Amino acid sequence: MKKVAVIMGSDSDWPVVKGACAQLQELEIPFEAHILSAHRTPAAAAEFARNARNNGFGVLICAAGMAAHLAGAFAGNSTLPVIGIPMKGGAADGLDALLSTVQMPSGIPVATVAINGAKNAAVLAAQILAVSDDALAAKLDKAREDMARQIAEKEAKLQSELKA
Repeated sequence: MKKVAVIMGSDSDWPVVKGACAQLQELEIPFEAHILSAHRTPAAAAEFARNARNNGFGVLICAAGMAAHLAGAFAGNSTLPVIGIPMKGGAADGLDALLSTVQMPSGIPVATVAINGAKNAAVLAAQILAVSDDALAAKLDKAREDMARQIAEKEAKLQSELKA
């Protein structure tokens, strides 16, 4: 199975980003997490992105706030799928990061999840890898079934309380 790279622009992103790592672990997807900055370590970030495919990665997840150029920098240096996690914070409370992540030039796409949407970034990475991995696809199907069952249980509880 291909690995997922989880890249943070700063260690301050870790409290949110660890949710993506936990989701990847739950799905038994190998991953690496790193701190690389599009602005403070641009050469290292570009080198990681350029070599990611040869190093066994299949998807790149990049979390950054404020200027949020990390996902775009990775997408500009790799043809692997890049998923951006815009991080909450800064003067615009994450809206600037969202817009910086989603507004990419034609030909250099970045899939973007919600502000602080680390878990969905991991699920999307899993769905991308599951295109060619039936065992992973089955895990994702089971996770969806579990979610549906949990909602059905909550609905039954609500209806029971309404009747009481």
